[in-house]
Amino acid sequence: MASKIHMGDMPELMENIFNNLNNEICSLYSCALNNIESATILLRTLAESNTKINTIELNYLDSNYEPQVFHALIHIIKSQEQLRLFSLAGDYTVEFHGVISALESQKNSLQEVKLDNCDFSAGFEVLNNCKNLETLHMRYCYTKPLKSLDYKVSTLEVIESDIDTQSMALIFEKSGILLQRLKLELDEEFQDELLLLEALKSFCPNITYLSIQVTGFSPQLVELIGNLQKLKFFSLWCDRFDVNDIPEEVLKIRVIKFSEILPLTLQYFNLRGIWLEPYLDILFNHCNAPLKKMLIYRLNNERISKALVEFCMRNKALNYVGVYKYFDLDDNTRKEVEPSVELVPYEYIVVD
Repeated sequence: MASKIHMGDMPELMENIFNNLNNEICSLYSCALNNIESATILLRTLAESNTKINTIELNYLDSNYEPQVFHALIHIIKSQEQLRLFSLAGDYTVEFHGVISALESQKNSLQEVKLDNCDFSAGFEVLNNCKNLETLHMRYCYTKPLKSLDYKVSTLEVIESDIDTQSMALIFEKSGILLQRLKLELDEEFQDELLLLEALKSFCPNITYLSIQVTGFSPQLVELIGNLQKLKFFSLWCDRFDVNDIPEEVLKIRVIKFSEILPLTLQYFNLRGIWLEPYLDILFNHCNAPLKKMLIYRLNNERISKALVEFCMRNKALNYVGVYKYFDLDDNTRKEVEPSVELVPYEYIVVD
């Protein structure tokens, strides 16, 4: 029984398979469509023979494809009874020739949308009508200001996408208490970072998973984390050059406050990079969160090792410390720390 089909698989054979599968295909994965004629025939055949596909992933969609390719894609989208996941990797085009608009036909079933390298246009507002949309991924996308965005999602991923502040803040506001998982990586050119943090603090208190990459270790960031009283998984990266501009005494006080307000629900903390490395001992000395897993860049400082051991004695829940530079650990550090907690390679316990 075939449940997944890759469009690059032997065109002549695939057409015969489609005609005999009797609705047994549930996923369609497409790479670059090199043979346009064969791909079009296959898509049309599949649309006519199968209505049970719940996943369509287009790994590359070139805006210069022949019109018949887009017509075939539209046909296969509209012919499905319950499409749940739609994924599209584009070429930074704003013209999708009706493919995005075709998702209107799946407004009652579509639950997850993944977009890579796409330029948003008004056509994406069709997602506003998707009543059961729960998960939205936007990676390396560009959006013009879209005032009518009305996405309400429980899982949101925005990776280095050029999105205007008002649109992002509106997604946070509309999602509100529904938003539970957020991965946010802002590029260096993003403006109004503090406004986004304020919007998150105001509208989204139920986040349990937060992976955030921002420029500054700001008071607004500290306040946001203190407001997330259901947070269980937390990954944080800040620009070390921005952190270096903070006066040392101010930074120490901010680290203390940050450590003390980490939610008592927090079990996993990934402190990415070296931006806070000189102050790790302060973090350990003032943290009361019952962490089970902690990830750091390296552990090569006796002061920090001692603070980690003392934290383990207080915490009693910490099982693993993932170290990015694991193979640089010296024997003395291992002897001091490992009786209290197991040191493991970073990649063993990292959660993406």
